[in-house]
Amino acid sequence: MSDAPVARPLTNAVRPEVLADKSDGGARPAHGARGTRNMKSKTREAIAAYVFLIPWLLGLAGFTLGPMIYSLYLSFTSYDLLSDPRWVGFRNYVQMFTADPRYLKSVSVTLIYVVVSVPLLLIVSMLLALLLNKSMKFLTGYRALFYVPSLLGASVAIAALWRLVFGADGILNKALAVFGIQHGSWVGNPDDALTTIITLTLWAFGSTMIIFLAGLKQIPKELSEAAAMDGAGTLRRFFSVTLPLMTPLIFFNALMGTIHAFQSFTGAYVVSGGTGGPADSTLFYTLYLYQRGFAQLDMGYASAMAWLLLAVLAAFSAFFFWTARFWVHYGDES
Repeated sequence: MSDAPVARPLTNAVRPEVLADKSDGGARPAHGARGTRNMKSKTREAIAAYVFLIPWLLGLAGFTLGPMIYSLYLSFTSYDLLSDPRWVGFRNYVQMFTADPRYLKSVSVTLIYVVVSVPLLLIVSMLLALLLNKSMKFLTGYRALFYVPSLLGASVAIAALWRLVFGADGILNKALAVFGIQHGSWVGNPDDALTTIITLTLWAFGSTMIIFLAGLKQIPKELSEAAAMDGAGTLRRFFSVTLPLMTPLIFFNALMGTIHAFQSFTGAYVVSGGTGGPADSTLFYTLYLYQRGFAQLDMGYASAMAWLLLAVLAAFSAFFFWTARFWVHYGDES
């Protein structure tokens, strides 16, 4: 027998492919293949998502972006819908402020409407939300009753009804006549016509009220109870506890209400019969835009008005968001 040692297999020997892995910086083929499969899977998912988005993208391009770009072009032209647009540059924009007193009147009427109606809507909605936040009998019925006007909104039917209520022989004048008060047509008086439309706006307070009511439900009762234990009265608790915690909702409702107020059209159109009268006292910006574009067929001028309104709303929204840092308080802030 030979005394030479018998060669035995090395059970812990390093496999060649492992050495190859280490020589390549430790990258394993299995992991690389898995990463490739994941990448292909994500690519397929992205392609499928874009395929499903194609109808929406086509609609966005064809019905939103396309008309917007074309209207921007029309704002620099003279276009009457019957002939080809004729390039006039900034003439439409200059004419608004230098040669069109009705445009300036529409701006002033709209600003008055916004400045008066939006704060009133916020105040009325907040007061009713505070009232409906209390524990009382038939509370659900009261909430539904107060929300019903918002389901109707400032629709054409409600605006027409409003014209009958505030007319010369309307329900309001008949009620005032019982107390010996005589008043002519509210919608026919330049001093009162805009007030009737503001009242019509306050009619649809339900949505704003519901948002405030939902916010009041989220305020911890412990905060108000702690303030009461420190001797704070009802008003003090409202201004020091409730109101600061409601500022995010006030910000939202104020911003959306202002944008909607600038775009208000239906009430003024129905109450004034589409004229903006009497004496242009209800000549809202959008109503005058409609008159110039579809009644006078001055589509270039109307497009310029629309883009200027968009620019003003964008600037106002940006300013509103900038000021929010000084008065809007969120719950996660120290």
